Amino acid sequence: MQIYRTSYAFRNRAFPVEDGKALQFIYGSRQFTTKGGLTATTATTNVYRSEEFMPTMRAIQSQVCSPEAVIFGADFAQSLYCHLLCGLLYADEVRIVSATFAHSIVLAFQTFERVWEELCADIRAGALSPARVAAPAVRGAVEALLAGPDPARADEVARRCAGLSNWYGVIPALFPNARYVHGIMTGTMEHYVKKLRHYAGGLPLVAAEYGASEGWVGANVEPETPPESATFTVLPNIAYFEFIPLKAATGHGGGTAGDTCYAEAEPEPVGLTEVTVGEHYEVVVTTFAGLYRYRLGDVVQVAGFYNSTPKLKFVCRRNLLLSINIDKSSEQDLQLAVDSAAKVLAAEKLEVVDYSSHAEVSRDPGHYVVFWELNADAGDDVLQSCCDELDRAFADPGYVGSRRARGIGPLELRVLQRGTFQKVLRHYLSLGAPVSQFKSPRCVGRANNSGVLQILSANVVKAFFSAAYD
Repeated sequence: MQIYRTSYAFRNRAFPVEDGKALQFIYGSRQFTTKGGLTATTATTNVYRSEEFMPTMRAIQSQVCSPEAVIFGADFAQSLYCHLLCGLLYADEVRIVSATFAHSIVLAFQTFERVWEELCADIRAGALSPARVAAPAVRGAVEALLAGPDPARADEVARRCAGLSNWYGVIPALFPNARYVHGIMTGTMEHYVKKLRHYAGGLPLVAAEYGASEGWVGANVEPETPPESATFTVLPNIAYFEFIPLKAATGHGGGTAGDTCYAEAEPEPVGLTEVTVGEHYEVVVTTFAGLYRYRLGDVVQVAGFYNSTPKLKFVCRRNLLLSINIDKSSEQDLQLAVDSAAKVLAAEKLEVVDYSSHAEVSRDPGHYVVFWELNADAGDDVLQSCCDELDRAFADPGYVGSRRARGIGPLELRVLQRGTFQKVLRHYLSLGAPVSQFKSPRCVGRANNSGVLQILSANVVKAFFSAAYD
């Protein structure tokens, strides 16, 4: 809990919070016992079940709106609905809106767009709709907060919703005393920042701490910084940190997904105070829990120092996403390509809800496939322009050279039916994955994520091939 307290101290200096609550979209998953008798669960569930969690939240002015029965509810949709309802019941007390990942906040308010009238009806009636919430424990816990019918509150929520244009600024409209929105917004979560900023209106977006399931790494000590530029200051007392120097990978080799976009520049890692500003490294941790020199697989760039401890900017995961032959395209390359093509959509007042990719090698020459889910229908000419821009935006020399030499075929843009990534989420939940740690897969293949690839492929409504190199 130390990193929560440390991060809060810096956040509260920038955005002071008086007594209040936090609307936290958090979800615990089930625990199970291993054959050796150990209790196993996800890292976030372990945090939420800790005896220290609720007292820590109260101490840092982040008391959760929802009862524990909601957090640990077995049905994600029911828990999400109740989180929203509890937030509305404490609307004037909410000071912070947060989740582990930015995706969870965006998903919550996308859901709110669809169910706000039902929420108002439940508040007006003073009872939960059985069609929305059936779990007895969850119903009992939430209805204990519903102190009878409250038509005045329901009318106020409806009035505020009616005053919004395309749901811009819905968060401050519903929670007028909120000070900021907080969650992990770097890496794969950066895609959701634009939509989150739309919902947040003028509220600051504050990037949360940098960590992994294996342990925490650093705190955001400059919370005023936009999420796209956020850095994380390593806390040297929570683990022993080493850094493997990296350089951009070069050469040939016909890589496959799983190869690295970065090669090790030096054979030995360097210590915390031996890193160089501007250079790239892979983080290695030795933790109190027993991990010894564990490689996190994250590529970071040293942005500077806070006193004597480095400030890290997350760059990407080391693993490649896409590779056909000599090309090496990373998660960051894919994100930059999507961002570039999304500018074409923006001119039509459209946006990418979510995306993924696939290296199609079943026929020769292989080619990149990018899956897009959009918020509304787009014309074929617009989508063709987006497809061409995606292809041009992959700037890896191996890719550009192979495209020109016809060693890699034209990029394919596959447009998905709306709601497809909700199906992907439900697929992961059906496998027992916790929603609090869900990340949309940025690359899917037949060997890994074959079920997701089937879902994406079954929901394609249009497909376009690039003419960028014709």
